[in-house]
Amino acid sequence: MAQKATIYKVELSVSDMDRHYYDTHKLTVAKHPSETDERLMVRLLAFALNAHEQLEMTKGLSTDDEPDIWQKSLSGELELWVALGLPSDKIIRQSCGKSDAVVIYAYGGRVAEMWWEKTQNSTTRFDALQVVNLPEADTAGLAALADRAMKMQVNIQDGEVMVSVGDAIVYVTPVVWKSGAR
Repeated sequence: MAQKATIYKVELSVSDMDRHYYDTHKLTVAKHPSETDERLMVRLLAFALNAHEQLEMTKGLSTDDEPDIWQKSLSGELELWVALGLPSDKIIRQSCGKSDAVVIYAYGGRVAEMWWEKTQNSTTRFDALQVVNLPEADTAGLAALADRAMKMQVNIQDGEVMVSVGDAIVYVTPVVWKSGAR
């Protein structure tokens, strides 16, 4: 964990009708001092969208050579690399070389769109790479839900996502920019 990180305790209940995955994860999440509430909530959403019993949060922002979230096999092979934001071509290339599957969750509105326009041609050779954009209004809504002790419910059906914390509900419509073989 990062020095002076803020600790968040999250009970994340995932009901993913698309993948038939239903479980509750008790997570202790360290929020890096430079991390925004929006990024923290995108990280939790990405965890929910890829939920698996072996999925783990990593050190994230405090290390350059690890993704934000990963899933390793029982024998230690990297099966899934989940990155947030707008990684460089070099990071994309390295992550695709290290893991069986890579998912990037881009966010940030027009900045994310400009990044994808610049990056998409260099990603065509990576069959296992998936790039998903999270609309700016949706991630801003998620940021408003952030709380240091959360019971977060994520329901996924037909690619649509409903996130609720307490009485507040935010709907997220992920847009797949590049499909990967998973």
